[in-house]
Formats: sequence, structure tokens, C-alpha cells
Amino acid sequence: MPKPRVRSSESRRTRLSVRPLRSDDWPVIEALFGDKGACGGCWCMYWRIPRGGRMWEERKGDRNRRDFERLVGAGKVTGCLAFAAGEPVGWCCVGPRGDFPRLGRVKALQTEWNEQTWSVVCFYIRAGWRNQGVASALLKSAIAVARKHGARTLEGYPVKPYGTPESRIPAAFAWTGVPRLFEKQRFVSVSVPGNSREVVVKRLRRTATRAG
Repeated sequence: MPKPRVRSSESRRTRLSVRPLRSDDWPVIEALFGDKGACGGCWCMYWRIPRGGRMWEERKGDRNRRDFERLVGAGKVTGCLAFAAGEPVGWCCVGPRGDFPRLGRVKALQTEWNEQTWSVVCFYIRAGWRNQGVASALLKSAIAVARKHGARTLEGYPVKPYGTPESRIPAAFAWTGVPRLFEKQRFVSVSVPGNSREVVVKRLRRTATRAG
């Protein structure tokens, strides 16, 4: 079954176009992620691998790249791509929480979820395009994609800033997003006070359809 179509959104601030990932987009992913697979050979596989440690070390790089290429080509990856003048500048991974088994091994990220719970697990913004609204445009598109696929709850796991709430988080550590990004889209925190990780949630309404 083909994926539901979601209209491209535009960011006036950076003249972006954002659209859902397609199964023939592997060349776009390669061009955006580069030789490092976005970061440290991850290739957006971090949350898809049940365990870290030795298992993760053995997978980083080529093995992750091959597995992610296979998943993309099979239409088993859901996400959004941002473009500027036809060049890819950003990526957001979103999908059913069950697609990301590693979430289940992080105690601080446990929630009461079901098959209609989706997760936003990763952002990658090309250097030179950060802090220009790319992540916000991607998150808006990810919300639309999740809603079109029937998600009723969308979770995010932003990185808490160090020091004061205004402290800037280095890009290398902000790949799951930052609190302000989700707050703008009316996600609300469901984290237990004192929790080492943040969990935010947005309840999604079904898209209205016209009869006839």
C-alpha cells in the first residue's frame, strides 16, 4: 500500500521545502548524511538496534548503512526531508514507537504506549543550516505524517539543556531535538520530576474526511 501523501510545507524564513521520505530516496539520504552517516556511522539506526555496547560498536558504519538502505528501499522507514534550492539540508525520523526497540531499554523513556503511539526520534540538520528553522519545519511535517498514518499520540525525547534553560546544546548532542522545538508545536511534558531524560507528548486528532 502506498504511503499517504502529505503536502509539502514551506518555511518562509529559509525558503525550504519539506516532504515525506520516499522509497527511492536513498541517493538523497546518502548525499545528506555523507561518509559519517550523519554522525559516527549511525545512519539513523541507533533506536532500531535493541542494545548498545558491543552490538552497536560492531554495527556502526557500513553495516548500519546497508541495513538502513534496505529498510528505506522496502518502504519501512518513515521520515521527512528538507530541501533548499533542491539540495537536501535536513532529516527527521518519525515512526511507530514499536519500530524503535531501543526506546524500551531506556528506563527514563518508558511510557504507557500502544500501536497508535508514534515517536520522533532523530533530527539531522546539515551544518550551515542549523538554527534557521529547519528542525521546526521538519517537526511540523512529521506531525502531519504521523496523523495521516493514524497515530493518536506522538512522543518526543528532547535533550535537556545543561545549566540554565537558556543554555545552548551542542549540535552533536541535540539530535533528538531540544525542549523549545517541541513546545512550539504544543507538545507537553510527561516526565517524572527528577527524570534524567525528557519525554514530551502531543495528542493527535484524526484528519477530517469528506463523505461522498
